[in-house]
Order: sequence, then C-alpha cells, then structure tokens
Amino acid sequence: MIKPGQIKKEYLLLAASVLMVVICYQLAFKKTIEAWHLHRQLEAQVSQTLSTNFQPGYSERKSANISKILNLYKADTLNFRSNIISRISSIAEKENVKLSEVPADDPALHHNKLIHQKLAFDGNYFSLVKTLDDLQKTPEIGVVRSVDLKSASSNINGTGTKILTLIVELEFTR
Repeated sequence: MIKPGQIKKEYLLLAASVLMVVICYQLAFKKTIEAWHLHRQLEAQVSQTLSTNFQPGYSERKSANISKILNLYKADTLNFRSNIISRISSIAEKENVKLSEVPADDPALHHNKLIHQKLAFDGNYFSLVKTLDDLQKTPEIGVVRSVDLKSASSNINGTGTKILTLIVELEFTR
C-alpha cells in the first residue's frame, strides 16, 4: 500500500519539477526567444530600408542625376559643323587662341550613340588652359574626352619659335 506521506512526496516532487521548468523558462528561455524574435524584426526592417523599392526619393534623385549627366553629352549633331564650331571658335577667340584645325568627320570615331570630334588650338599655355576650362564649362557642346598638349618648333622667317598645340577630343551623343 501507498502511505499518505509518500503520495505527498510524489506530488511535491512533481510540483517542484514544474516550478523548476517555469523558473528556467522565465529566466533563460523566454528572454532568448524574445531576443530572437526582436532580431528577426530588426533584420527585416534593415532589409526594407536598404531596398530601393521602399525609397521613392532615391529613384527620383538617381533619375535626375542620370538626366544631368546625359545632358552634358547632348549636342545638336545636325548643326554641329555650323553652330558648335562657331561657339568653340568664339571661346578660342575670346582667349586669344587660334582654332587651327577641325579635321574632317571621321566615321571611325563614331560609335553606337557617341560621336567623337577632334579639335586643335594654337596659342600660349595659359590661354590654352583657359580655353580648355571654358570648353568644359560650356553646355551642349559635349564633354571633353581627352586632351593632348604638344610643343613643336617652327622656323618662320629664320626664327626658331615654339608653337604650343592643344588637341581636344569632344564626345557627345547623336
């Protein structure tokens, strides 16, 4: 037979075990599970803020910046020889630089949507640099792609003078 004191010890052991599990859950497992859920929530929030789909302002700024860059490259290619060359020559004349050479249109310099145009200027160093700066600042004539500065000796009238030539390659879209 089972003694009454023995039943109480079994119930007491069972109650103590349940109490121990509840205390362990409260002290260790509950906080760990809450921390794990919080971590998952924060990771989801971070991934949402890093995604460009949830940042409409980012897309607008990106589009505006791309439009500004494309506008730098735009030039009216149909009237390039007349309008843009006259603008470039007026910039050169303002700085006392001579637009010495505008090579013929070379189809080898044309790519899908970009056209390259080479121009040569003669003058002194500081005037050539000012002209180059003005060319870079002037809108709608394209973007300066490359610059080459050459010095050559000339024997005009028996005097050995040096001629400084600036070769500029402009790039623009069709």
